[in-house]
Amino acid sequence: MTPPLVIDPALDPAAMAPVFRRLGRLHLPGFLVGDGARAVGEALASAAVPWIKTWRTLGPSLDGPLADFDGLSPENRAAFDAEMALAAKDRFCFRFDAWRVSDDIEAGRRRGGDLAPIEAVHDLVNGEAFQAFIRTLTGEPRGTFADTMASRYRPGDFLSVHDDLISGKNRLFAYVLNFTPVWRADWGGVLNFLDEDGHIAEGYAPAFNALNIFAIPSAHAVSQVASYAGADRLSVTGWVRHA
Repeated sequence: MTPPLVIDPALDPAAMAPVFRRLGRLHLPGFLVGDGARAVGEALASAAVPWIKTWRTLGPSLDGPLADFDGLSPENRAAFDAEMALAAKDRFCFRFDAWRVSDDIEAGRRRGGDLAPIEAVHDLVNGEAFQAFIRTLTGEPRGTFADTMASRYRPGDFLSVHDDLISGKNRLFAYVLNFTPVWRADWGGVLNFLDEDGHIAEGYAPAFNALNIFAIPSAHAVSQVASYAGADRLSVTGWVRHA
């Protein structure tokens, strides 16, 4: 049985609202109580997750089978890495593993079983408890639903600077729920926020069972995961949106 996902009742969004409204972002450790976060982390680390590779270099964003990416010949991997290095110098680029949970659920494909704890995150962020928490925290009443994507960053994966603002998507806030049990900031994978001068104003390491929430648009990036990282960076992320 999947443990319930329950927001820690000790977290008071009204008390934290002034900080969020001043900074436009917040890091909330210990977001869930009980065994739910542990169950989600174990599910994300399991072999059951239908990961794909998603990336963007010189062209549009692309998805592909993870086995094909991991099975690239040394020559093709070198060519891919060279194209990524060239593109990332001056444009929005990324590479990481993904499962677009909300796409499956909205299409009527619930997988259940070992993946039920991850699907429960979709239910959580679309439930009234989470949406009311976000409304109180942000002072924004329009949010009605959220999409969900499981993400896994392995060595070499990254997300370069962007602001998440896309016309017609009606994104209000981005959220990241982190489920990596142990992480060190020097392993990379840090969610960095940039100021108007291009400096890193603040960075959030992917702490277990922490919610990161920030307003759209906000210039941010995920630093490249180091070759010596001792774990995969596991999270569920998405956007709170309005109709």
